[in-house]
Amino acid sequence: MPFDHNDHYHRAMARLVPEGARTALDVGCGTGRFARRLAGLGIEVDAVDPAPEVIEAASSAPVSGVRFLCADVTRMELPAGRYDYISCLASLHHMPFGTVAAFRDALAPGGVLAVLGCYAERTAADFAWSLAAIPVNAAARVAVAAGERMGGTRAGSVPAPVRPPDMSFEEVRREAASLLPGFSLRRLLFWRYLLTYRKPAGPRLPG
Repeated sequence: MPFDHNDHYHRAMARLVPEGARTALDVGCGTGRFARRLAGLGIEVDAVDPAPEVIEAASSAPVSGVRFLCADVTRMELPAGRYDYISCLASLHHMPFGTVAAFRDALAPGGVLAVLGCYAERTAADFAWSLAAIPVNAAARVAVAAGERMGGTRAGSVPAPVRPPDMSFEEVRREAASLLPGFSLRRLLFWRYLLTYRKPAGPRLPG
């Protein structure tokens, strides 16, 4: 499928980077497209993914400012107060939702956690959003495919592990309320949600 739902939201995710951000953690980085975008903003990025094949592909095209790590983020000891921005693109449903508490603690004061997540469809509202996305998705696929034919190129990719989400949109809201006070959550097209959390401002820890 030439149209990538996650890539579609890269621009929106990049707009959430706080002003003056110096460090970022990209969780479930895949082949590193979004991590490279962050590095282009002058940010030092730790890009983490547990799949060796995608990290190998990402590391084959190194870029200044990005450190690719093959690791399970749920087993990492993330440094407290380290990151100004933490992104999680369609990867949170591969781990316990409570992992966001570790991300919260790893944020520097004023730092932002941005989760582009997937949810299980269970309610009438879920299915209504799904139906609305179908024609837009089809049109986007046709447009992207046509553009690639005109350009004479087709971007290669390394398939990442796929797992269906098991939490509903409302379950995400409920869990986030207990772990991320002051969070924001909204539905997006293409079977996604955007969860954001800004850590209260205060003195930044050294390191």
